[in-house]
Amino acid sequence: MGMERLQELAPFVKDALHQTARVANAFCFLHVANTYLCSVAKLVGPSMLPTFNHGTYVLTESITSRLGAVGSGDAVLIRSPEEPRKVVAKRVKGVEGDVVSYVLDPSESEERKTVVVIVFSPFPGIYKNEMLS
Repeated sequence: MGMERLQELAPFVKDALHQTARVANAFCFLHVANTYLCSVAKLVGPSMLPTFNHGTYVLTESITSRLGAVGSGDAVLIRSPEEPRKVVAKRVKGVEGDVVSYVLDPSESEERKTVVVIVFSPFPGIYKNEMLS
């Protein structure tokens, strides 16, 4: 009697395992696509105005940064140095070899600094920008 009941349930169990495998494959595909190809991000806050408004959804791709093809003027998502769990949107001001000038504190003075952008070291805290003025 117990064996007959198990044989009756076998097609349902087999179907459930196949459906579970399909769902697992779909989640694996989404994980790989999100990690290595592209993902969706919601931009919150005014830091990218007027290019992106508060609450805008953007589709980001990860291939360009992996190939090292990010250039001046590109909008990028990076991990915040102050809050590593937070991702922030920024515009690239300069790449390796570019000379970049910026105002230290616009509310206090018009004093400008100029630096040459260099490559960051893979080791945290070990990098140096050459000051020109």
